[in-house]
Amino acid sequence: MKLSVSRETFLKQLGVAARGASTRTAIQTLAGVLIRLEEGSAELQATDADLGIRAGFDAEIESEGSVVVPGRLLLDVARSLPQDSLSLEYRPSQQDVEVISGSACFHLRTLPLEDFPKLPEADAGSALAVPAAAFVETIGRVARSASRDETRPHLTGVLVTAEASDLRMVATDSYRLSVKETKLSSPLAGSLEANVPARTLQELSRVASANGAEEIAVTALDNQVVFTVGDVVLSSRLVEGRFPNYQQLLPESYEHELRIDRGELLEVVRRISLLAQKNAPLRLAFGEGSVEVSAQTPDVGEASESLPVPFKGEPFEIGFNPEFFRDGLESAETEELVLKLISPLRPGLIESGDDGGFIYLVMPIRLNA
Repeated sequence: MKLSVSRETFLKQLGVAARGASTRTAIQTLAGVLIRLEEGSAELQATDADLGIRAGFDAEIESEGSVVVPGRLLLDVARSLPQDSLSLEYRPSQQDVEVISGSACFHLRTLPLEDFPKLPEADAGSALAVPAAAFVETIGRVARSASRDETRPHLTGVLVTAEASDLRMVATDSYRLSVKETKLSSPLAGSLEANVPARTLQELSRVASANGAEEIAVTALDNQVVFTVGDVVLSSRLVEGRFPNYQQLLPESYEHELRIDRGELLEVVRRISLLAQKNAPLRLAFGEGSVEVSAQTPDVGEASESLPVPFKGEPFEIGFNPEFFRDGLESAETEELVLKLISPLRPGLIESGDDGGFIYLVMPIRLNA
């Protein structure tokens, strides 16, 4: 196996593929990148057994074959090469790969090829084509609400539903819930419902944004999903377990519905949150026509700031996790938002103010007097 390629081309696609390689595994090969030259095409592959990434690239192929090389090391070597052209050759007798660029020469030991898993293939005939901009924007609004707790795997994904002109994504970690509904400019030629790992969707966003792709092809398999973006293919296991019925989590009515300037509230929350450390809550004290945002951490300090809001009725104070509340404000994105409240011990709801299809439910923290 031997190829010649531009360093810039190789490094760009290697940087994409290597993100799929495992950093914690007992199977040594999963920390590697597979270089495959087959039927006149060149491709890099990496997987941690859950997420797989394949990145094709243009190269001058002298002989075909496949080899697995330590991913992190190959990436570091490629970044350090002195010239924009490089040759890469697998030497079976030495069990290494020779990388040459200018007068620099590296010999990298290979990893067992037979241990590298076969990645699923995308079926172009059954793929669902979705507009990349809308898909990526929807991911960005909800993905941060997915759980990072691997003991609750069914909450680590994003429920993706697409049908006709409607795209919806939902994520929750049981402390907050994000829902984003997006209207597509034209109807889809098919439908999709899958609980996709949040990490997969975040990698997909990164790839699609870097490629400037206009379209993402989605192929749903029995327990996997395959996304194709230009010359990059991401494959992922679907999240096991039943996604919660999120509609049952939403209160039917609210006592207070406040239209607020999002940017102004967000800036106040960011400032005051600096003093909400060591699990201290962010406090919102509502009174006639205003809200005081405050935080206090023993042995650190305290802060407060007031801003006008159209609040009427009996004063009350509610507490939130500062990071979760800030995430909801950032994800709403519109200039104006709607804040819906019931009582100090019931969840609050943030909605985008332009009927943009975004809602964010956040559980309160019980406050000590």
